[in-house]
Amino acid sequence: MQGTILIADAIATNRIALKVKLCAAYYHVVQAENMEEALTCVRDNPPDLVICALTLPGGGAADLCRALKASGDSAQLPVLAIGNGDQAVDRFAALEAGANDVLLKPLDCTLLLGRARSLIRARNAADEWEMRDDTSRALGLAEPAAEFTTRSHCVIIHSDSAMSVNWAKHLRPQLRARLTLANPEEAIRAAAANGPPDAFVLVLPQDPVPATAALRLISTLRANAQTRHTGLLVVQLAPDAALAATALDLGADDLMTEGFNPAEMALRLHAILRRKRMTDQLRDTVRTGLKAAVFDPLTGLHNRRYALPHLDHIAEHALETARPFSVMVADLDHFKGINDRYGHAAGDSVLVQTAERLRNNLRGMDLVARIGGEEFLIVMPGTNLADAEKTAAAICADIGNRGFVVPGTPLPIHVTISIGLSVGPMEEEGRPLSSEALMAQADQALYAAKTHGRNRVNLSRPAA
Repeated sequence: MQGTILIADAIATNRIALKVKLCAAYYHVVQAENMEEALTCVRDNPPDLVICALTLPGGGAADLCRALKASGDSAQLPVLAIGNGDQAVDRFAALEAGANDVLLKPLDCTLLLGRARSLIRARNAADEWEMRDDTSRALGLAEPAAEFTTRSHCVIIHSDSAMSVNWAKHLRPQLRARLTLANPEEAIRAAAANGPPDAFVLVLPQDPVPATAALRLISTLRANAQTRHTGLLVVQLAPDAALAATALDLGADDLMTEGFNPAEMALRLHAILRRKRMTDQLRDTVRTGLKAAVFDPLTGLHNRRYALPHLDHIAEHALETARPFSVMVADLDHFKGINDRYGHAAGDSVLVQTAERLRNNLRGMDLVARIGGEEFLIVMPGTNLADAEKTAAAICADIGNRGFVVPGTPLPIHVTISIGLSVGPMEEEGRPLSSEALMAQADQALYAAKTHGRNRVNLSRPAA
């Protein structure tokens, strides 16, 4: 099944006709006769989409939308209302209350199914991001929501510049966003030069042939890395159910089939912008959580969680290709004394500068990670013992020979580092070494370097 759809309508023949169409498209259908039954169904067995009549016993589509929004569990549930052409007031009230669209009778099956696919697909995508956000919060990786958002930017894409100017004149007083105009050829170039807007309004020409050609821009916008998450409202100057369904399937977020209405367009754009802000925030939260999961927040280096699995991969690749790689464990000497004498802010500054010096002495392909308070792991793929020893010596000299300028201290702080070094993937006897064994060898070599005076490089074994 493609999903579960709740049909809420007091008239049994309407419910049956809708059920036949939806079941033929492999949807599971449940039914309700009034608003109370609909809310009970949503509570007991949440559907993926609600299709309801504009008027219901016990309330209308607008009342149902408000009741769903008031419940945290169903606040994001998409609602598609169905009414007659003479119910303009009820139609607009439903849109204002949060209905995703209102389709007018007689229903076109192609448009109905296109709308259902689009709304369920958007709901599933939002659920996935919310699930990832919940995971980030459970792991303590989420950041609080930003309290300030910049003014949104919308672009009307229309080949008729005079009509665009007239639309913008009537739309601006109702739209809480910056509004600019572009023709189809300019839209992508403008987004690349100035950054993507928050929403596009793509106007399809009245003639079916150029309208079909204009739909290609939806695919272009969704395939472009800069504009794939931008909101997209498609406006038809002449109703065409097949083109409307195609626009939705290609990735349009919303659709106006009856041409320009400034109040309705503003309402739909505000809904698109609201959803975009929510998904952008969820995406940023997940991205921040993933970054926090693998990077050390102080130094910007990778952390132990990332470094150890990466070391495993390098060890496996080295064994397959019979190429050497080097492992270093480095530790700042007497670091506790720096914190005790100068304070933890000074110690943090030394760690940040140490990370920068380590990066400067390594190649882009090398891994450097902070795996403890003042302890670092360095992995150099394709590096033999002699070259690794030279790099380790250069690191020791760079750390020890240049003082660390720390705010609040009159003179540079002198710091040294000790390094333990091992090389894989094979032992002298020809046995393969695991990444754990190499780490253990490097740790033992570091301990020996500390024991024999610090500020030096110690090898885990002689070169083969």
